[in-house]
Amino acid sequence: MAADTGSYIKHHLTNWTMCSTDSGIAFNKACTDAGFWTLHVDTLGWSIVLGLIFLLTFRSVAKKASTGVPGKLQCAVEMVVDFVDKSVKETFHGKNALIAPLSLTIFVWVLLMNAMDWVPVDWIPTVAGLIGQYGLGMDPHDVYIKSVPTTDMNMTFALSIGVFFLIIYYSIKVKGVGGFMKELTLQPFNHWAFIPVNFILESVTLIARPVSLALRLFGNLYAGELIFILIATIGLFQLPVHFLWAAFHLLVIPLQAFIFMMLTIVYLSLAHEDH
Repeated sequence: MAADTGSYIKHHLTNWTMCSTDSGIAFNKACTDAGFWTLHVDTLGWSIVLGLIFLLTFRSVAKKASTGVPGKLQCAVEMVVDFVDKSVKETFHGKNALIAPLSLTIFVWVLLMNAMDWVPVDWIPTVAGLIGQYGLGMDPHDVYIKSVPTTDMNMTFALSIGVFFLIIYYSIKVKGVGGFMKELTLQPFNHWAFIPVNFILESVTLIARPVSLALRLFGNLYAGELIFILIATIGLFQLPVHFLWAAFHLLVIPLQAFIFMMLTIVYLSLAHEDH
């Protein structure tokens, strides 16, 4: 029983993997000796689909928006846009037309990826297993799929590294190369003798930003997904416990999207400060 439970948990926590090998492209278990690259197909697929849902939904609402009494969907979209716009205006102190749409994209996209945690853990893997078995002739145990992209550290680091590149870009654009280097070498101790110490301290602080962004989002969502999987192993009594944990996630899922967005705004605001 313990072995079955362990196998069940491991199966649900394994990504659908595609990789390069010496003999060509391989999938899943054949990727133990992967070559130059490895892709998590489920993470890429779900993140792209959810991103398209966001873009197409907001575009459709924007095209059909009316000045009269808004419909429910238009009202919801307007509330989200106003909320993000207010957050940007209160936090970002520079002038950059990119920050508001970037913040909106981050908030809604991360929210949608996190919201996949509400889908019962067995539904999507079961459907994928049936498709693999009857459509492709595969053993269902060899079909892996994770439907919450933010439980994959590759995804959270991809998001945070994108933010990190923007921090570096705007720091150099606003302050110049010299100003950016002075920021790294003459703070917090404004004396040439402390340049090595300052550089180490400021470099660690700078690198800690994308690392903390990625690990915070990943850790919270991975832990939540793991608890959902553990709840699913208790059998018939799982439903009330599942609904209680899902209700708790009504706070966790939007909160993590909000924190990721707000920290992005704060970091980019700091990058725009020219002392």
